[in-house]
Amino acid sequence: MKALAAIQDGSKKAKRVIVKQRGKFDWENTEDTSQDMIPICHGQLLFGRGFYAGMDRREQKKQSAKIDRESKGQIEPKHWSEKEIHEMTSRDWRIFREDYNISYKGSRFPNPARNWEESGICPEILRAVQEAGYKKPTPIQMASIPLGLQQRDVIGIAGTGSGKTAAFVIPMLMYVSRLPKMTLERAIEGPYALVMAPTTELAQQIQEETVKLAKYMDINVLSLVAGEAIGGQSSKLLQGCEIVIATPGRLLHCLEQGYAVLHQCNYVVLDEGDRMIALGFEEQVIDALEAMPSSNMKPESEDVELEDRIYRTTYMFSATMPPAVERLAKKYLRNPVVVTIEEMSKRISQKVMMVDEEEKPKRLRRLLDELGEMSTIVFVNTKKQADKVSKQLHDMGIKVATIHGGKTQQKRQTNFQDFRSKRRSCLIATDVVGRGIDVPDVGHIVNYDMPSTVEMYIHRIGRTGRAGKSGAATTFLTLNDSEVFYDLKQLLVRTKNPVPPELARHEAAKVKVAKAATTSGAE
Repeated sequence: MKALAAIQDGSKKAKRVIVKQRGKFDWENTEDTSQDMIPICHGQLLFGRGFYAGMDRREQKKQSAKIDRESKGQIEPKHWSEKEIHEMTSRDWRIFREDYNISYKGSRFPNPARNWEESGICPEILRAVQEAGYKKPTPIQMASIPLGLQQRDVIGIAGTGSGKTAAFVIPMLMYVSRLPKMTLERAIEGPYALVMAPTTELAQQIQEETVKLAKYMDINVLSLVAGEAIGGQSSKLLQGCEIVIATPGRLLHCLEQGYAVLHQCNYVVLDEGDRMIALGFEEQVIDALEAMPSSNMKPESEDVELEDRIYRTTYMFSATMPPAVERLAKKYLRNPVVVTIEEMSKRISQKVMMVDEEEKPKRLRRLLDELGEMSTIVFVNTKKQADKVSKQLHDMGIKVATIHGGKTQQKRQTNFQDFRSKRRSCLIATDVVGRGIDVPDVGHIVNYDMPSTVEMYIHRIGRTGRAGKSGAATTFLTLNDSEVFYDLKQLLVRTKNPVPPELARHEAAKVKVAKAATTSGAE
């Protein structure tokens, strides 16, 4: 206290405390950030107009031009179909799922398969798929096969004709191929996989499809259905088969009589689950599921890490989910991923009009007047046609935005933003540029020119009716489009949309005519 008082009255000066520090005047190369932004700091010798020494000047010019284009926005962003799988972004996958009307409900699901080569299936199945003429997977196959390969439980909501049989058969074959070869000793424990179907006819169709896809695999497939001698079926079971396809009634009879057991069956598929329940097979289905080993059920919590062993995998396909089907799913499926393939007929109403080429401008003007401010995309086949239609509408007093490969990237972006922000309600586009369009609220699609394939037609009209919303599409069809008459008519019938009389009675719409492969004229 005395020392403090002395300092305060000035009789004693406070001592300065000096802390000795050793200075550090060097740094590591990793701390130098100038190299990231200032080219001169790279430490390379320069010569002649700013080029690096010791490097090819032509290559440097190309690289410099590329950087300039990127900075000016001249590099065309690639569509997902032009990218390698490792280049796909989350936005690409979202657009891909929307293009094919695939929706998921669940967690930690893998991305869909874009094609057979990327699906992860073995060479034997791939060869059988190609021989069967399956050029590319259907949407339900794109979504379900990667899930099955991970042994995830799946609920598939897809209609008849969607390709759902191959969607569960292919991952089932992959699962069975990893197990030991079936022998007489192992046959005593029953099959490795089971498929249940509501009717004999469907069970036999599934068996045919399974045999076809297992053509190059040493796998035995047996159907247990009514109408065939049970003695012959039981003897085949005793000889050993990896896969059994059965109706619930016949399967339960074989289980009760001791002809069949399911002691090593850990892969089960319930096809047309709602129909099986409607036909009164709920009890038989439950009894069959209870006959399978319960020790291999996955944990109920998806947070529990799975061990490296075989777990039961359950697939259920159903067009609807009545309460009884939901009860089955809740009890026997573990953390399933629900895959829904939305039918086009429920989302998009399609109208096809037979017209002459010279009628198109007036028809389009009338249609746009009716649609008012509704966001509308008009698809044409060439950039020349796009400019022509744009000028015609402009002369009619209708302001539109136009995008095609002949316009600069900056101009396309400006026009697209005008459409997206609703400053322009109508966008005219070609396929090559238009397929990357990502606008959530497009209300109407107009095919001013019919594309050369129905696949492209489907992709075009798929720009509307997204995210659960409804949409509409109008197509101007001329006699010059006769190559697609048959496929278009079949699509309209399948999706329950009206077929114009001129199309229905045209000879080209009655018989499918094979055509030579051609390149797209879209630009």
